[in-house]
Amino acid sequence: MNHDRYADSYIRGILTSVATIAVVGVSANASRPSYFVFKYLLERGYRMIAINPGLAGQTLLGQPAFASLADINQPVDMVDIFRAAPLVPAIIEEVLRMQPRPRVVWMQLGIRNDEAARLAEDNGITVVMNRCPKIEYGRLSSEISWMGVNSRVLSSRRAQPPGHGVQRLSLDRPAPPGNAPIGTTPDT
Repeated sequence: MNHDRYADSYIRGILTSVATIAVVGVSANASRPSYFVFKYLLERGYRMIAINPGLAGQTLLGQPAFASLADINQPVDMVDIFRAAPLVPAIIEEVLRMQPRPRVVWMQLGIRNDEAARLAEDNGITVVMNRCPKIEYGRLSSEISWMGVNSRVLSSRRAQPPGHGVQRLSLDRPAPPGNAPIGTTPDT
């Protein structure tokens, strides 16, 4: 599979069909991108699981934290990786030992490991590399555009939302059925 570009339908298919996401390498430091992604997806209704040996046995934003994927005691739909590319093959090996196996492995911005991606895909796992699910969710739900990012309009005036407060847009995710297919064929 070509991982240079993904069709919006491919990404949307993933984000609307997963419910539980384990984030490998998440930080409890609120200024770290992994923390912000974890918090953002949690606020959008995903069940989040923190994977960080330093947080094991604790909670992050009220969600369970484990030392490794092997310690998780519930099914996971997607594993989001915040670790350096050379460490990804070992994480994929851990994913392949999980029962049931996650349906998606997502590597964050700047993380690409084609060898690990092939291993996951050869074992029936959908892969996304060098993308951020928080950014993709915001872009596909038009939440980013609504907030003034990517609007192609420069203005010093603050956007006035309908009603009061910050409007949260959604991908209208239904509860995923047990073994629903993930995504569709990506653009090549």
